[in-house]
Amino acid sequence: MINNLNIVILAAGKGTRMYSTKPKVLHELAGKPLLQHVIDCAKQLNPVKIIVVYGYGGDAVKSSFTHESVVWVEQKEQLGTGHAVAQAIPELTVGGTTLILLGDVPLVSAQACKTLALADMELALLSVVKQDPTGYGRIARDLSNNVQSIIEHKDASDAQRAIQEVNTGIIKADNAKLINWLSRLTDHNAQKEYYLTDIVAMAVADGVSVGATIVKDEASVEGVNSKSDLAKLERVYQSRYANQLLNQGVTLADPLRIDVRGELLVGKDVNIDVGCIFEGKVVVEDGVSIGAYCVIKNARIGAGAYIAPFTHIDDAEIGKDNRIGPYARLRPGTKLASDAHIGNFVELKNTQVAQGSKINHLSYVGDTTVGKNVNIGAGTITCNYDGVNKFRTTIEDNVFIGSDTKLVAPVTVGEGATIGAGSVITKNAPAGELTIARIKQITLVGWKRPVKLKS
Repeated sequence: MINNLNIVILAAGKGTRMYSTKPKVLHELAGKPLLQHVIDCAKQLNPVKIIVVYGYGGDAVKSSFTHESVVWVEQKEQLGTGHAVAQAIPELTVGGTTLILLGDVPLVSAQACKTLALADMELALLSVVKQDPTGYGRIARDLSNNVQSIIEHKDASDAQRAIQEVNTGIIKADNAKLINWLSRLTDHNAQKEYYLTDIVAMAVADGVSVGATIVKDEASVEGVNSKSDLAKLERVYQSRYANQLLNQGVTLADPLRIDVRGELLVGKDVNIDVGCIFEGKVVVEDGVSIGAYCVIKNARIGAGAYIAPFTHIDDAEIGKDNRIGPYARLRPGTKLASDAHIGNFVELKNTQVAQGSKINHLSYVGDTTVGKNVNIGAGTITCNYDGVNKFRTTIEDNVFIGSDTKLVAPVTVGEGATIGAGSVITKNAPAGELTIARIKQITLVGWKRPVKLKS
């Protein structure tokens, strides 16, 4: 732990170039808000306090992070980065150190931040060399390569604009000195703002050495100012995650066509086809094969399972050696034991299916307990909702349900029972018996189909 470390995250900007009513820091990368990425990075450094400076869309920003133990400080007027940090002064720890991060820099490296925070100097910053530094503050060094100041792009001369080393906005400073420098800031510049970067020249004038570490990983300090920036960093994130999976032995049909929006934990000999999306926390055990264009969220996939293309799984548990899909949908509360088959255009919701059971075609089974070795025919529906309340259906072991059956809950089908195709079951069906519930079939002799009238 770094002693008395405060982390201030600047998250007050509107993000005009996002062309959105949503605050910029709430736009998502890899399934979570930009600000969440930065908070997650900050927590890895074990600071005594994380301070978030918010502004535009304040209530929306705060309400999105009620699960986080952070201190919220409002910047009521957007008067620049120096003004933003100044709002946090009452919260800074006496005798401590502050690390300043940016809420729109989502791929910031915890290791780089730790190195910066541990730097043996009272003011240190991260810089990066950009081929096109337009819009960035330039790092001005003297002939001995010591940092002298940061010149904002709009205030820079032509010669200064030729400098390619730029400020990332990530800064470490001694709290006492930081507070002093912030109190001396002015808005005498082209933007009429209080620049945080002006503290560098102040530090030099005060005889304080300033260190700047050049970051090699440009994406890790890249900010999001537009939807184009967001899309670019999304691809960087996904490419890196795909490479991690490859290094773990996962077979990816195309590393450029997988999206992980959360955490994907994988076993050995896992195969993932193109276009798959993983959200939340997904655990995929050994020998699983996942077909193209599946969407899997908050789920566990048991060893040896095969998930056929275009299957959607949400908050469900899939047992080992299951075969699911294609075009199946498993909704929250679904739990499948081993060797179950859920086929094309089958939807399950809050349903538990025991070992060896099959629901292979065109069925909806909701709020149901299915026993072992059950076969449910095509077009079967459990009618679990009366318009106000939900009710459960119980199908015991070794049951055969004929095609196009409607089971009107609450109802139980006893062990070993058979239900005739086309039945509407409104009462419990006894074990071991054939139950049929159909309207009597009739034929109308001489009936003719209607013909189209002439106009």
